[in-house]
Amino acid sequence: MALSDSEKSDLIRVARLMADAARTETLKFFRSHDLGLENKLVDGFDPVTHADRAAEQAMREVLSSERPQDAILGEEFGEKTGTSGLQWVLDPIDGTRGYMSGTPTWGTLIAVSDAFGPVLGVIDQPYIGERFTGGWGEASFSGPHGQGVIRTKTTEDLPKAVLFSTFPEVGTPQDRAGFERVAAQVRLVRYGMDCYAYALLAAGQIDLVIEAGLNSYDIQAPIAVIEAAGGIVTNWEGGPVHQGGRAVAAANAEIHSKALKLLQSV
Repeated sequence: MALSDSEKSDLIRVARLMADAARTETLKFFRSHDLGLENKLVDGFDPVTHADRAAEQAMREVLSSERPQDAILGEEFGEKTGTSGLQWVLDPIDGTRGYMSGTPTWGTLIAVSDAFGPVLGVIDQPYIGERFTGGWGEASFSGPHGQGVIRTKTTEDLPKAVLFSTFPEVGTPQDRAGFERVAAQVRLVRYGMDCYAYALLAAGQIDLVIEAGLNSYDIQAPIAVIEAAGGIVTNWEGGPVHQGGRAVAAANAEIHSKALKLLQSV
C-alpha cells in the first residue's frame, strides 16, 4: 500500500500520541499495590492488570479522535473494522509478568499494518523513558541518552553473537531443541526481556531473539522497528511471522541464515 510522505508523518505523529497516552496509564499503576491482577487462563497463568486495559483504552481513544478510519487489533479489546486499509496492532503491556513483578523490561507495542504486514512500529518503555520507532527504512530512539538513529549489528559469526529469549522453555520440546542448537553456538544467552529484547536488537546491542508461541500483537511492532534498523524477522521457516507463531529476529541476513539452519536441523 503506497503512502504519501504526509500520510507517513501523520501515522508517526498519532503513534507518538498513543505511546504518550499509554505511558500515563501504565506508570500510574506500575510498582503499586493496586494492579487489579487477574489471570486470563483456567489452566496456566496469563496475567492482566488495570493498566493493560486502561492503556489500550487510552490508545483507542486517541485513534477515535485522530484516525477513526483505521482498523484496530488490540490484545485486550479485540478488533475494530476500518475503511482505510490500515490496521493498528496494539499490545498495551508486552511483558505483564515483568510489569507485575516491578521489572522495567515490559513495554507498550504499537504497529501500523497494511495487507502485507507492519510498516511502522513503536516499542516504548515508559519507566526508563525509552522509545524506539521504525518504519519505511528509518529507525530512531529517544531516551535518557538523548535521541538519534539506530542500526543493527554486523556480527556474522554465531560464536560472537548474543541471543535473547523471554522464556527458557521456548514453546514445545521440539522448539526447545532447536533453540538449544543455536544457544550452544553463541557467546551469551539471556532470558526474560520481553519486547525490550527486540528493542536492544534494533539498537545494535544484541544479535538474535528467538521465541515461539507469539501473537500478532507481540511481534508486529518489533518487526517494523528491527527491519527499519537493518535487521530481519521471520518465522523459523524463513517466511512472514507478522501473524504470530515462532519468530527469529536477527541483526543481519548472514547471522539469520545461520540461526535458521540450526533451528531447522533434525
